[in-house]
Amino acid sequence: MARTAGSHSGITGPKVRQTALRLFAEHGYAAVSMRQIAGEVGVQAGALYNYTPDKQSLLFDLMQAHMVELMAAMPQDSSLAPIDQLEAFVRFHIAFHHDRPDAVFIAYMELRNLSEPNFAVIEDMRRSYEERLRAILTAGQGIGAWDVADAQIASFAVIAMLTGVNTWFRSGGRLRLDQVQDQYWHMVRNAVGAS
Repeated sequence: MARTAGSHSGITGPKVRQTALRLFAEHGYAAVSMRQIAGEVGVQAGALYNYTPDKQSLLFDLMQAHMVELMAAMPQDSSLAPIDQLEAFVRFHIAFHHDRPDAVFIAYMELRNLSEPNFAVIEDMRRSYEERLRAILTAGQGIGAWDVADAQIASFAVIAMLTGVNTWFRSGGRLRLDQVQDQYWHMVRNAVGAS
C-alpha cells in the first residue's frame, strides 16, 4: 500500500498517537472516529492502517505506553527507609501524572472501552504499580513506622488521592507543584498514621 504523499513513518506514526491521545481525552474514545483522527493528522483515513490495525489497538497502545513509561520512571530505592520510599512515591506520582493529563485521563476513564484481553494486560500493569506502593506500606507496617490496618486498601486510597491532583491543579495557579506535593505528602503521612 502506498504511503500518503508527504507522510513519513517516523513523523506520522507519533503524530497519529498524539492526535488520538488528545481526541480521546477531549471527546471520549467512543465519539472519535478513525476518519476524524486521519483528518487531524492530515492523511487519508485508509493511511492510518499503516500505523495501527484499528482503533482498539490504538487505544491499547496509548494505555500500554503510558504504563510502561510510568513503571520505568517510578523510583525504586529499597535501601531507603519505608517513610522515605513513601515520600518519593507520593512526589513522583503527582509530578509524573501532572505532566501527562491526557494520558492519565484515558488510563482511568477509557478502561471500559478495552477488549477483554487488552483490559487484562493493562489491569495487570496497574496492579504492578499498585503493588509497589503496597510493598512500601507493608514494609513500614512491619517496622511500626505507621499504623495501617490493610495495606491494599491504604494503597488504593493513597493512589486515588494523589491522582485526584490532576482534576484541579493547574500550573500558574495559587500554588506551585512542589507546594502541592508538600501538602499531599503531609496528608498521606497523616492518613497512614506515620510516626
